[in-house]
Amino acid sequence: MPSSADAFDAAIDRAANAVQDAIAGLPAGGAAPIVLIDGQSGSGKTTLAGRLRERWPGTVQVVALDDIYPGWDGLSAGAEQARALILEPISRGQIARWHRWDWTRSAPGDAATTAPDAAVIIEGSGVLTAASAALAPVRVWLESPADTRRERALARDGDTYRPHWERWAIQEEHHLDVDHPRDLATIIANVP
Repeated sequence: MPSSADAFDAAIDRAANAVQDAIAGLPAGGAAPIVLIDGQSGSGKTTLAGRLRERWPGTVQVVALDDIYPGWDGLSAGAEQARALILEPISRGQIARWHRWDWTRSAPGDAATTAPDAAVIIEGSGVLTAASAALAPVRVWLESPADTRRERALARDGDTYRPHWERWAIQEEHHLDVDHPRDLATIIANVP
């Protein structure tokens, strides 16, 4: 019987294969592809983005919403910044200019850019909304049970995340209720 880690890894591989197939099916000669990966905390978004980066045949930039959220109460604001400051400019063929969030200072940090001529993967809870979906041809929703998500997230981030788990989960539930990201996805992957 496979371990839970093996089952997780296999699910991420299946999701990566589905994204690669979707990218291969996009019209040739179009704009560089944009992939959005959404799911609740601990569902495997960062792992999937990393797997895709490893397999990507050309240049791809991965943007994690963890670098954009303006603090522990900033799920919606971070997603909106990703749309307005990254997705919109690159969809117009312009360089996107944005700032990483400095979690230590609780303030905007280093400036960053995202080029329009390279593929872009943006991963993070809240990234998939109706407005962002209109700008990205490949949209992934990762579905995962709450108990295993929590276990993975706390194993990854431990005591830094533990006191904020509930307040973040409330924001994620609000995102699910308002934005219906699962319904906006072009790919739905079940991750144990």
